[in-house]
Amino acid sequence: MPSTMLQFALVFLGGGVGSVLRYAIARWMTPSEWDDAGPPFPLATMLVNIVGCVAIGAIAGWCGRREWARALLVAGALGGFTTFSAFGLDAVRLLDSGHPARALGYVAGSVAGGLLGVWIAIRFAAPPID
Repeated sequence: MPSTMLQFALVFLGGGVGSVLRYAIARWMTPSEWDDAGPPFPLATMLVNIVGCVAIGAIAGWCGRREWARALLVAGALGGFTTFSAFGLDAVRLLDSGHPARALGYVAGSVAGGLLGVWIAIRFAAPPID
């Protein structure tokens, strides 16, 4: 198998695992029905985005030039796991249902938590400078 085909296979495999994990977390954490207060706060999506950002920082720091690890873990597993497209949809749904404060808290918490997670994880995962 050529190197490029192997990388695509690794992305495919990792993406499946990441997507299933994301789906399982969403099913576990999210109620199936909206109540009178409107849509529930999308905590599962926010948690997955923050955890994914922490993980991508740590894994990117560890991978270095390991192309197989980047394909399997970064592009594959974390690409399938993180949900920024769902993030956008959830934020718009909160706005459209008349909950701008929830939407703002969701957007601010996801972005700030994710960026902080990547920043912290990169510093812990990077090898020490001799």
